[in-house]
Amino acid sequence: MGGDPDSLRKSEDREGILRSQKHVHELIQKEIDAGIPADRIVLGGFSQGGAVGIFAGLTAKVKLAGIVALSAYLLLSQQFASFVPKPEFNKDTPIFIGHGDSDEVVHTQLGQLTNSMLKTQGYNVTMKVYEDLAHSATPEELDDVEAFLNKVLPAKGKKGDEKSEL
Repeated sequence: MGGDPDSLRKSEDREGILRSQKHVHELIQKEIDAGIPADRIVLGGFSQGGAVGIFAGLTAKVKLAGIVALSAYLLLSQQFASFVPKPEFNKDTPIFIGHGDSDEVVHTQLGQLTNSMLKTQGYNVTMKVYEDLAHSATPEELDDVEAFLNKVLPAKGKKGDEKSEL
C-alpha cells in the first residue's frame, strides 16, 4: 500500500468501507441479541481486518470491551470524526495496536499515524512496535494480545464464588 498516507487515502473504497462497517455493526447486534453484553465484545483483526475493526469499533453505537488491530491503520482518517456517533460510546474503549517495524505491506508509519491521531482525539490507545517483524504476527505479539484480552475481558467469578456474576 505504500508508506504515503495521501496515496492511500486517494485509493480508499469509501462505499466498501461503509458496507464493511455496517456488516460488523450487524454482527455486533447479533451477538447482543444472542445474550452477549456489548461490554464483553472485542473487535479484532489483522491488516485490513484490523483497519475495519478500528473503524467499526469506534463508530459503534454500543460500548465495546476493546479493539485489537495488528498491522492496521485508521480507514477514512480525514473523514473519521464525521462517522463517530454522539455520544461517543467508545471514547474510553481500550485499543491495542501491534505493528512490525519491517512491515512492507502496511508500513509502520501508517500504524504510528493512527496511534497518534487517535491519541490526539482522546482515545485510549496502546501501540507496540515489534522489531524485525514484517506483515505477520509473532508469538510475542500474540502474547500481548492475550494479555490485552485478559485485561479487557476479565474472567467471571466461578460458581459459589461471592463475586460470581453467573
